[in-house]
Amino acid sequence: MIRARKTWAAAIAVLTVVGVAPAAAQARPQPPGAASVQAAPNGTADLPPGWRITGSGEARALEWHSPRAVPPGDARVEFRTDGRLLGVPEPDKDGRTFRLPLDGTETAALNGLTDLQVLAAGRRLDEEPGAAARERRSTDSPPAKLPPQLPAGTVDPGTPGRFATTTGEYTLDPVRLPGLPAPVEMRGLVVAPKGATGKRPLALFLHGRHATCYVPGQGEEAVTIDWPCADDARPIPSHRGYLRDQELLASQGYVTVSISANGINGQDGDVEDGGAQARSSLVRSHLARWADWAAGPATAPTAVRQGPRADLSRVLLVGHSRGGEGVDRAAMDSLYPPPASQDGHPARARWNIRGTVLIGPTAFGQNPVPDVPSLTILPGCDGDVSDLQGQLYVDGTRGVSRGRALHSAVHITGANHNYFNSEWTPGRAEAPASDDFWDDPEDRDPVCSVGSPTRLTAEQQHRAGATYVAAAARLFVAGDDRVRELIDGTGRRAPSADPARVLTHAVGAGRGAGFLPDGGVEVTGGRLCSAIDPDPGAACLGEDARGSSPHFAYWHPERETGRGAVALDWSAPGTATRVRPGAPVSLKGAKSLALRVIVPPGSTGTRLDVSVTDTEGRRATLGQVRADGLPGSARTASYWAQELRVPLATAGRTGVDLRRITTLELTPRSRSGQAWLMDAYAWQPGTPQVRPAPLTRVDVGRTKVEEGDSGVRTYQIPVRVFGQGGGTVRMYVVDPVTGSAEDRLITVRPGSPGIDVTVRVEGNERYAWDTSHDVLVKAVRGSVVGSYAGGVTVENDDPMPEISVTPVAGTVTEGQPLRWRVSLSEPADVDLGPTLTAVPDDARPELSTKDVDRDWLLRNAWDVPDGEVPLSRLEYFSLWAPVAPGETDAEVTVPTIGDEVTEPAEYIGLQSWDAEGEPQGPVLTGTVLDAP
Repeated sequence: MIRARKTWAAAIAVLTVVGVAPAAAQARPQPPGAASVQAAPNGTADLPPGWRITGSGEARALEWHSPRAVPPGDARVEFRTDGRLLGVPEPDKDGRTFRLPLDGTETAALNGLTDLQVLAAGRRLDEEPGAAARERRSTDSPPAKLPPQLPAGTVDPGTPGRFATTTGEYTLDPVRLPGLPAPVEMRGLVVAPKGATGKRPLALFLHGRHATCYVPGQGEEAVTIDWPCADDARPIPSHRGYLRDQELLASQGYVTVSISANGINGQDGDVEDGGAQARSSLVRSHLARWADWAAGPATAPTAVRQGPRADLSRVLLVGHSRGGEGVDRAAMDSLYPPPASQDGHPARARWNIRGTVLIGPTAFGQNPVPDVPSLTILPGCDGDVSDLQGQLYVDGTRGVSRGRALHSAVHITGANHNYFNSEWTPGRAEAPASDDFWDDPEDRDPVCSVGSPTRLTAEQQHRAGATYVAAAARLFVAGDDRVRELIDGTGRRAPSADPARVLTHAVGAGRGAGFLPDGGVEVTGGRLCSAIDPDPGAACLGEDARGSSPHFAYWHPERETGRGAVALDWSAPGTATRVRPGAPVSLKGAKSLALRVIVPPGSTGTRLDVSVTDTEGRRATLGQVRADGLPGSARTASYWAQELRVPLATAGRTGVDLRRITTLELTPRSRSGQAWLMDAYAWQPGTPQVRPAPLTRVDVGRTKVEEGDSGVRTYQIPVRVFGQGGGTVRMYVVDPVTGSAEDRLITVRPGSPGIDVTVRVEGNERYAWDTSHDVLVKAVRGSVVGSYAGGVTVENDDPMPEISVTPVAGTVTEGQPLRWRVSLSEPADVDLGPTLTAVPDDARPELSTKDVDRDWLLRNAWDVPDGEVPLSRLEYFSLWAPVAPGETDAEVTVPTIGDEVTEPAEYIGLQSWDAEGEPQGPVLTGTVLDAP
C-alpha cells in the first residue's frame, strides 16, 4: 500500500530572514531540496519507458520498476530529472518497485520530464545493463594498474597485541526512539581482553543499513527489511560482522562492543534525516548502560563482567555506512545536547568520545562535528555509497571551529562497501549476502570488477579495514603520535594492510593559516569552480569527466554556496595559476606547505612548481610536487585529492616574509593536464590536544498546521538555537516548484531568534494536497547543526470530490480511439483523477498489444513482451486520467490501430482503484470492431 504524502498548491509562503527582504514562494512536500512533479494539462502522462503514474487521489505516485532486485542499502534511492532531485521514493517489498508520492502536483508538463533518472549516491540504477560499457567501448582506457606501495611506517597498529580475548553477548529491554513506531533492540556483542588490569578504553561499533530479516534456506527472495521480523524469519546479525576488528582491538587492551540496529534499519525509510538521530540515541543509550556498569560492575551482564571495567573517559566510536553518520551525530550530541523532543536519550553524557572511525559513511546532513577527531575510510569500489560522500566529514570541518582535531580520509583502492562487515560478505555471512559493486558481463569495470588487479578480496579488504580502525584507536585514544604518519597524508603505510593500496590526507591537527577556495579568494590563470552547480561552466567537473569526485558529492540544493576548488587546465607548461586570499596569511613556524590536489584518474606525471609571494612582492619557489591519478573508471568516484607537501625552508633563505604571504602560485611543468586545488595549509608535525569549543547548536524542526477554510494565517518554522557562544550558519530556502534554493549567511546566538522563517497560509474550501515549506541549514563558523532540515507542513482539511468515469466513445472501429470522460463533483486545487488498470475477460476476445499504438503502450507499461499479449496480462499496464486544477472534466483514451486481419470484436475492461487498493466503481468496457 502506498503511504500518501500530499501537497497543497494554493498556499502562499513568505520567507523572512533576519536582515533580508522577504521572498515569496509556493511550497511542496517532497524531501528537502526536491522539485515538484507536475501533471500534464492534456490529461496524459508522456513518461519515458519504464515509468508510470499509479494510484488515484492521495495514493497517486510516480513509479519506476527495476529490471533487477535492488537490495536494501545505505544510500538513498532518488528520482531525478534534468539533474534536479524529485524526491526519495518508497521501495516495495519486491525490491524492484519504487514509488514517489506525487506531492507538488500542478498544471504543468509531466511529459516534459524526459530525463528521468534513478540514482543512489550518484550511481545510475535505471540504465540497461551493459549500456555504459557500449558507450565507452571506443574510448576505453587500458586496464587499471596498481599504484606503487608506500614506505612502511615506524609502527604497525594492525599487529595483534599481547592479550587473549573473551567474547559474549548481552540483550537488554528494547528502547523506544522518537519517530519510530516499534521498539528498537538493545543487543551487543562484547569482545574484551583477558587478564587486563585496571580500566580499559571502550570501542563501540555500529553497523549500517542492511536487510534486517531472512528465512533460513530460502535464499535472497526471503530477505526483507521489515521490523519486527515475521514469525518464520530470523534477524540478520549485522552486529557480529566486525568480530575481527573487535578481536584485534581487544588483543591490544580495548573493551569492545558491537551493537545491533535492525530496529532502526527497518523503520528509517520515512525519517527525514535517514535515521541519524535515532542511531545517535541508540549509541548513547548503550553508552549510558556502560557508564552504569562501570560504576556498579555487579549490575552488568555476564558478557560485560567477564572483561575488565570500561573507562568511559576514553571512548572510540566506529560506524559503518549509515552507522558512520550515526556515530558522528552521537559524538555531536554528547558535546552539544539535542532537543529532548527529537532525542531518545536526553540524559547528560557520562563519557568522553576521543575519536570516531567512519567506514564508507553516508553524509546526508553534511554537518560533521568539528572538535572530535575522525578517520573516514573511503572504499574505492563502493557500490552502495558510491559517491564516497563521507569525504565531507573531512572537508566539512574546515574553518568551523578551532581546527585542532585531526580529520583524516583513508582511500583504499579496490575495496567495496560490504566486505568490511563479514555478515554482509558472501561465504561468511549467516544470511544471504552479495558484492555491492554489481558486475555485468557486458560492463566489466577495469578497476572494480572481481579479478581486476586493483580489486581486493574480502579477506584483504577486511584486514585493511581492521588495521586502520586500530590506527585510529592508537592515535585518538592511546595518544601514540607515531601512528599519525599513517593517516595524515605523510605517505606511510601499515604493512598489516598489505596488499591494499592506501592513500591518506587530512585537515585540522593544528594546521595553520592557509588558502581555502571556499573562504573567498581571487584566482588568476585558473578559475574558481563550484562543487554543486548546474552550469557546466561554473562546475568543477565537466560533463566529460570519467567518474566523479567525493569532494563534490551532492547535498540538497541545486546550487550550493561555499563549496569549491581552484581548477587548472593547461595545454602547455609554464602558465601560472595564482591564488590570493582576502588577507595575508602566515606560514611562520611551519615545516611544510601541504596542498590537497586532485588530478584525473589514470593520469600520470602531473608536475607543478609551487611558489609564494609576500606583501613586499618577494617571491620564492618552494619546490615541485608530482602526482599520478588514482585507478578510476566512469563508475568510480576517483577524482580524489592527494596531499602533496613542499618544505618552507627555501622561502626563509630567500628573504620572503613567511608571516605575510599574499599569493600562492602553481605553475604546470608537465606538457598538458588538469588539476584542482582543494586547499593548502601550513603543516607541522605533532597531534595537538583537542578541547571542544563552546559552539552554538542549531536544530530545525517541523510543524504541522491546518489550512483552514478562509483567511490568512502566519506560521514560523521552528528553529532551536542552543549553546554558549555565537556563530554563523548558511540557510537554504528551497523553491517548492523548481527545487532550487536561495541561501543566506545567518548569525546565530543562544537566546536570540537567529533565524526567522515565516509561512503565510491562505485557507479555502477546495480539496488539495498538503504543502511542505522546507529549510536546510549548514554550519559555517562557530556552530554545529543537528537536525539540518525542517519546515512547516500545511495539511489540507477539505474533502476530496467524488470521481466518476463515463464512456464518450465506448464502441469504435479499429483505428479510432476509445474515449471516456473523467468528471469531478466539484473543482479541486490539484490535478485529480483515477488510475485505471486492465482486467481480464475470459469470455470474450481481449484487446492486445498488437491492437494499440506502440508508443502509447510503452508510455503506459514498463515491459512490453514480444508477440501478442492481451493488455490485461501485462503486469504493469495502467492509465492515469487526471482532471486539471480548477476543472471538472478530462478525457482518457486508448488509441487503437487498424490492420488487414479479419477478426471478431475485441474488448477491454478498465477498473479504477481507491487509495486502499480496493476496486472503485464498475468495470469500464470498451469494444473495438473490425474495419469493414
